[in-house]
Amino acid sequence: MLFFLYRAGIFLTEILPMKACYGIAEALARAYYFMFSKKDKIALSENLRMVIGRDIDAKELDAQVLKVFINFAKHLVDFFKFQKLTEEQMRGCVEIKGRHYLDEARSRGKGVILLAAHLGSWELGGAAVAALGYPVNAIVLEHKDKRINDYFVGQRSKNNVRGIPIGMQVKQCFRVLKSGEMLAIVADKDYSGSNEWVEFFGEKTYMPKGAAVIGLKTGAPIIITSMIRKKDDTFCLRFEKQIPCEGTGNRDNDVRKIMRRYLERIETHIKEYPDQWYAFERLWKRKRITQ
Repeated sequence: MLFFLYRAGIFLTEILPMKACYGIAEALARAYYFMFSKKDKIALSENLRMVIGRDIDAKELDAQVLKVFINFAKHLVDFFKFQKLTEEQMRGCVEIKGRHYLDEARSRGKGVILLAAHLGSWELGGAAVAALGYPVNAIVLEHKDKRINDYFVGQRSKNNVRGIPIGMQVKQCFRVLKSGEMLAIVADKDYSGSNEWVEFFGEKTYMPKGAAVIGLKTGAPIIITSMIRKKDDTFCLRFEKQIPCEGTGNRDNDVRKIMRRYLERIETHIKEYPDQWYAFERLWKRKRITQ
């Protein structure tokens, strides 16, 4: 069923102008919010309370949750619509901030780890970085439906983003960094089981530690990036000053220190745009597992 919904969305984005696609996406998001989204609404509400404040008014919280659904629907439109994003297309719809930080980090010759959250249009962000001429490789979660997964693989490939499936070909991550390329990782949800018990928005939870571990092993600096939707449905692609991955010899402490540094910056991005944070699973539900 999900595959056919994807196919319908792809078909509509191919024949309709962007404004019409966004209008349909918003209508469908509102329908889903009011009719089918109980589980997702509960998770989003709990997560957003941690970001916005636990004393947030219920009506205001509901309004924020609805905005998340609408923005996520638009995010899917962007992914379907931009069959191949070019630098020329970007000039009209993408503002770029902090590109010099990316170039400075890349000049070190150890590759760059691009770290993002499930925020804004992160898939389009990877395509935008590739359109600027940077070689991009992304660690990706494979979809259970092979047909949907094949579409995502093909769409990324059209935009010159090479996918590296989670849990596989770990050596490939090291190879692309050694070659001076970009390795994109989404760092606000653990898919691989390689995690660390750390503080996030003031409360402990499990967060993926792969970026910190890879950075320590390769010396590649970490750049926090985001592709945020503006009110007029154009975008801002932002890069922040690099986080060096330098070890002291105490691996566990080094990993936690690097994670703390990049999670603090990711928190800042999410606080700025909570209605563009697509956290559809409860992040603080799990308790620490003791050995």
